[in-house]
Amino acid sequence: MMKMKGLLVCSLALMVFFVAVSGGSSPSGDKVTYDKKSLVIDGQHRILFSASIHYPRSTPQMWPSLIAKAKKGGIDVIQTYVFWNLHEPQQGQYDFGGNNDLVKFIKEIQAQGLYASLRIGPYIESEWSYGGLPFWLHDIPGIVYRTDNEPFKNQMQRFTKKIVDMMKEDKLYASQGGPIIISQIENEYGIVEGAFHEKGKSYVRWAAQMAVGLQTGVPWMMCKQQDAPDPVINTCNGMRCGETFLGPNSPNKPAMWTENWTSFYQVYGEEPYIRSAEDIAYHVALFIAKKGSYVNYYMYHGGTNFGRTASAFVITGYYDQAPLDEYGLIRQPKWGHLKELHAAIKLCSNNLLFAEQIILPLSPQQEAYVYGDYRNSGECSAFLVNKDNRVAKVLFHDMLYQLPPNSISILPDCKVEAFNTAKVSSQHDKRTMVPIEKFDSNARWKEYTEAIPDFGKTSFRANGLLEQMNTTKDKSDYLWYTLSFQHDLPDEQVMLNVQSRGHVLRAFVNGNYAGSAHGTHKNPSFSMETNVTLSKGKNSISLLSQMVGLPDSGAYMERKVAGLHIVKIQHKDLSRNYWGYQVGLLGEKSEIYSDGGSSKVQWDKLGSTAKPLTWYKIHFDAPARSDPVALNLGSMGKGQAWINGQNIGRYWVSLRTPKGKPSQTWYHVPRSFLKSTGNLLVLLEEETGNPLGISLDKVLITTICGHVSESHLPPVSSWVEKNQRTKNNGQKQNRDGTPNVQLSCPQGKTISKILFASYGTPSGDCQGYAHGSCHASNSETIAQQACLGRRKCSISASSENFGDPCPTMLKTLVVDAQCI
Repeated sequence: MMKMKGLLVCSLALMVFFVAVSGGSSPSGDKVTYDKKSLVIDGQHRILFSASIHYPRSTPQMWPSLIAKAKKGGIDVIQTYVFWNLHEPQQGQYDFGGNNDLVKFIKEIQAQGLYASLRIGPYIESEWSYGGLPFWLHDIPGIVYRTDNEPFKNQMQRFTKKIVDMMKEDKLYASQGGPIIISQIENEYGIVEGAFHEKGKSYVRWAAQMAVGLQTGVPWMMCKQQDAPDPVINTCNGMRCGETFLGPNSPNKPAMWTENWTSFYQVYGEEPYIRSAEDIAYHVALFIAKKGSYVNYYMYHGGTNFGRTASAFVITGYYDQAPLDEYGLIRQPKWGHLKELHAAIKLCSNNLLFAEQIILPLSPQQEAYVYGDYRNSGECSAFLVNKDNRVAKVLFHDMLYQLPPNSISILPDCKVEAFNTAKVSSQHDKRTMVPIEKFDSNARWKEYTEAIPDFGKTSFRANGLLEQMNTTKDKSDYLWYTLSFQHDLPDEQVMLNVQSRGHVLRAFVNGNYAGSAHGTHKNPSFSMETNVTLSKGKNSISLLSQMVGLPDSGAYMERKVAGLHIVKIQHKDLSRNYWGYQVGLLGEKSEIYSDGGSSKVQWDKLGSTAKPLTWYKIHFDAPARSDPVALNLGSMGKGQAWINGQNIGRYWVSLRTPKGKPSQTWYHVPRSFLKSTGNLLVLLEEETGNPLGISLDKVLITTICGHVSESHLPPVSSWVEKNQRTKNNGQKQNRDGTPNVQLSCPQGKTISKILFASYGTPSGDCQGYAHGSCHASNSETIAQQACLGRRKCSISASSENFGDPCPTMLKTLVVDAQCI
C-alpha cells in the first residue's frame, strides 16, 4: 500500500513538472514546449543554431554589433550565462548596471529578432573566477557547495528566483512575449556528482524541481547531466557530440548540444588551441544527421576577462579564435563556413523534423543518413558521411559522389550537393596590429614604487600561515606574509625555503628583492629556494603571495586552498610563528589607478632602473575613427592595467609558451572606456618590465584571401535558385554553377591592391602561395577589374572567365587582396 501511495505521489509530481514546462502563453507570447524532435515554439518545430556571447565579457556598446553579426551568420539564439558574483558581490547587494546589465542585453537580443537561452547556473565554471559563485558563500556556516546542503540550496534558490523574477518583470520569457525560450539550471554537474554520492543525486532532483517550480513557461535543461530528471532536458557539451552524446534520457526529449567548443580557453604559458572551420562543421553536420536539433557554439564571441574575473591562470583574452574574435571582428573562414553550413542544414529542416530517418551503409567508412522517401523520388534530404582520412567515392541514389577525407556532404533533395564540410569557399583574413601611438617618451611617464610592508607596520596578525583565499576574501590577488626574524650571528647568507599552494611568490628581505617563483595551471603548487642575506639582529621577511584568479571547478570548492604553507630559514621551520598580514597593495587601497586616487600619492619621474612592484602612469588621447584598439604590453612582465580607472585585466607577458612567445601580448581597450582626450593609463608592474616599449595599436583586418578549386561548391544560396528550376523535372543531376572567390573588406574599408592572383595550379593556400606550373597570365588583371575600389567582389573560378591555361587539369583560383 505504501509503495502504491509513493508511486501515485511521484506520478502527480511529474504531471506538475510537465504542466509547468508547457506553461500558458500570454496573448502576445509564444508557447515553448518540446518533443523528441526539437524545441517547439508557438507550435512550430525548430532546428536552432545558437551563439554563446557573454554580456560582461564585452561592453553594452559592443552588444548590438556582436548580436547583428551572429544573426547575419545564420544564428537563431544568443546564449549566455548569468554571473552570480558580478551581480551579488556582497550578500544582498546587487549590481545590474553597465556591463552587468543583463536585462538590457536580453532586450537587445529581442530587438534584433533572435531568441535567448539563459544559463542561470548559478554555478557556471566558464573559466570565470570561482565558477561564478560569490566568495561570501564561503563564510556561511556549514555550507558545502553544489550538493544536498541546506545553506547552499537556500542561497542558490534565492538567487535563481531573483533572476527569474527579473526576467518575468520585464516580460522576457517567450511565454510572455519575450525572447527567452529555454533556461539552464546547474552546469556540468555530472562531472562531480559522484564525489557527493547519494547527496549528489538528491541535489540533482532538488535543483530540477526547484527550477521547474519557478514556472517560467519555457523548458529547463542540464548540460552534461545524463540523469537530468524529467522534464529537464539533458544536453551535451564538447567538441564531438555527434560521436560522444549518449542521447536524451527520455524518449520525449530532443537532442541538444549546449557547448560546441569553437576552440578552447587558453592559460598563461600555453599555446592557443586552433580548431579548424572544417572540423567544427563536420561535427555539427554529424550531430544534426543523428537527429540533433539544437547546436550552440561556445564561444561564438569570447571577449575579454576584464579586471580579475578570469579563473586561475586563464589569460585575459577569452576564446579569441571564435567566429567573432575578442574585439568583435569577424574571423574568417570560420564565420563564413559556418554560415554556409547553417543555410544548407536549414534547407533540410522539414525532412529532418518530420521524415523518417534511414541509415544506409555505403562502405566500411562511409554511410548516409537519409530523411524521407529517397527510393520513390519523394521529398528527402541526405547527409553523406566519410569517416575515413582518405578521399572516398560512394554510390548513393544511383549517383556517384566524391567525398573529401573526414567530411560530410549535405544533399537537401537527396540529389545535389549544397555543402561539404571540408570544402571551404569562404575567404580567409589576416588580423594586423598597427601601432598608432608609441609610449616611448620618458618625460610622459610617472612612477610610484609600492611600499614593502614589514611586520611592525601590520595590524592584522596571527599564529601560523593563513590560507590566502579565506584571508583576502577575493578583494585582491595579493597577500603579504610578514615576519620579524632575530638573527644573532654576523651577517651571512642563508637558505630561504618557501612552499606555496599557488600561484606566485615574491620574496623581500629587509626591503630588498630576494627572488620569485610560480606555479602553473596544471601544477599551481610550487616551492622556492633562494639564498638571502641576513643582518645581525632583527630582520624583516616580507613574502608577497599572489593568485592569478580563483579556482573555477571541482567538487568541494569551498575546501580549496592557496597561499603559503611552509616557510623555513636555514632548515628552521617558521610556519607556526607569529605572522603579520596585509591584504592587497597600498596602491590598490588608494585606487591610484583612478583620476581621484592618482592624486593621493607622490609620483616620481621615470627612473633609469626598473624595480619590482612599481606603478606607472601616462596620459594619452583616443585615436581617431572607430577601429578596435589594444595595448601592446610585449615589453612588460606581469601585472594589471587600468584605463580611466577601469581594469582591463591581468597580463603576464614574461611567462612564455613552449615556443618562446607570450600567451597574450595585446590587451583590449574597449572604445567605451576612452575619452576623446586625457585618458589615464596606469599599470602595476610586478616584475621589471619596460613601459617605454608599450604602444597603443589599432586592430585591423588588412588582407583578405580567397582559395577555391573547380571541385568546390558555389554558395548555398545558388542551390536554392537552381533547385527551384529543377525540382520537379525528375532528373538526378550534378549541381551546376561555378564556385566563386568572394572577398569582402570590413565595413568602411575597400580593396586597394591585389597582392596575388592565380588561376591554374598555384601551390600553397592563403597562408602561403606561389604560381604553379599552370597559370593564367590574365589572373591579376581580372582580379583587379573585379575588385579594386570595391568593398566586396566575386570572381568566378572558371575557364569561361580566365580562359583555360591547362585543359586536362583541375584548376584552382587564389586571390589575395589588401583592404584600407
